[in-house]
Amino acid sequence: MTQTLNAADLGRERRGGSGRARFLLGKLGGAAVSLLLVVALGFLLFRMIPGDPVATLTKDRPTSPDQQALLRERLGVDKPLIQQFLNYLGDLLRGDLGTSYGYNRPVADLIAERFWPTLLLVGTATVLAVALGVWLGARAAWRRGSTFDRAQTGIALTLWSVPQFWLGLLLLVATHGLFPSGGMRSPDTAPGFFPQALDVAYHLVLPCVTLLAVLYAQYMLVMRSSLLTEMDAEYLVTARAKGLRDDLVRRRHAVPNALLPTVTLVFLQFGMVVSGAVTVETVFSWPGLGLLTYQALRVPDLPLLQGIFVVLAGSVIVMNLLAEVLYRLLDPRVRTT
Repeated sequence: MTQTLNAADLGRERRGGSGRARFLLGKLGGAAVSLLLVVALGFLLFRMIPGDPVATLTKDRPTSPDQQALLRERLGVDKPLIQQFLNYLGDLLRGDLGTSYGYNRPVADLIAERFWPTLLLVGTATVLAVALGVWLGARAAWRRGSTFDRAQTGIALTLWSVPQFWLGLLLLVATHGLFPSGGMRSPDTAPGFFPQALDVAYHLVLPCVTLLAVLYAQYMLVMRSSLLTEMDAEYLVTARAKGLRDDLVRRRHAVPNALLPTVTLVFLQFGMVVSGAVTVETVFSWPGLGLLTYQALRVPDLPLLQGIFVVLAGSVIVMNLLAEVLYRLLDPRVRTT
């Protein structure tokens, strides 16, 4: 009997291991296909942008038609579209994102320089927004129908609908020079880690608050909706019947289950480090990927735009993959499917 049970347990473990392997391989394959499709879409999309990069680069400079033709050949925009795509795909597989038209520097170097300021801004705003949104969303759902619930829901809906650039401009006017209006550092800051860190934090306040106001509203509404679906679950009735205090029922039982949709949203938000920061970085001249995207659109700087798009798409796909894996670990119901 013992041998039979051990054999059955071993069979279940093997099936579980193979199931996890199939799950990971399937997700990795889907991510690779998604990235390839996104690369192709981005390549075609940016070539539909109005404007001629050669004409923009030679603006206010006397150039002959032969010089313009030579520049087109050097930039590679004189070839047929399919040949441009194949060359771009081959360079991308070798890790070469190309050379920027406007900066005349490797695109990978430009993205690496601007990535960390964006990560600082978006990461700080996201961490604060998750903490604030989850806390307020849980309290609002637990007190559904109360004045607190109606007030928080109304504020969150209002902030979620406000354009980020308009909110940033409004904060600039409202603070009246209390905080820096642009940039990441002041040129006259004393050298040293702590003075430099305090100066960066001082410049970070307004752009971070602008992003925080919109992001927190999303997490608050998602958390409130998710917790409301858990309010009448049988396990909560059982927990109350055991004599647990209402705060313990909410904190230990309801909130962990309601957090699952929020986890997915958090990972996707970290993946979309550029999309939520383009307008904010432009308003506050924050030297990140968002401002770099805006500057590249003005040329148009096709290699730079394509490189940023690939990084953005790759980060979203990777974060979505991590969210699905983590979701499978957190929710036993997903592991059985």
